[in-house]
Amino acid sequence: MLLLSFSVFGFQAAVMLIDEFYFHRRRRLPLWERVGHPLDTLTVLLCYALALLTSPSDAAIGGYVAAAVFSCLFVTKDEFLHAKLCSPVEHWLHAVLFVLHPVVLTLAGLLWIQGEHGALLTAQAAVTFAFGIYQTAYWNHPWQQPSFDR
Repeated sequence: MLLLSFSVFGFQAAVMLIDEFYFHRRRRLPLWERVGHPLDTLTVLLCYALALLTSPSDAAIGGYVAAAVFSCLFVTKDEFLHAKLCSPVEHWLHAVLFVLHPVVLTLAGLLWIQGEHGALLTAQAAVTFAFGIYQTAYWNHPWQQPSFDR
């Protein structure tokens, strides 16, 4: 399970970095994405926080599943607007991320329920938190000028 988790978490991170540092910087982000992407990250952090701060009781597992389902749906919110802004390759990359999202959250949930690899979950949460801080700071600093706002 550990090797699978490292592989999936690492693959998701690599795809996210390509999306962030190639596609987003190439086309720049309008206001709705500069706000929405950190909110996407926050929904993932909520799942990790539940796994790290609670014991896996029936109620906690139900809360985790609800938070994970919400996160999986929430991250798709921009796709109607991306249809007008993104290249076909960026759309494909988003599709890969949408497939990976529930897999990552399921693996994190299983690690939590099994009581295994708390350090891996903590590291995953820390990296996700740092990425959220970066997204918020980089895309929303006062001198950042988007190419357009929709």
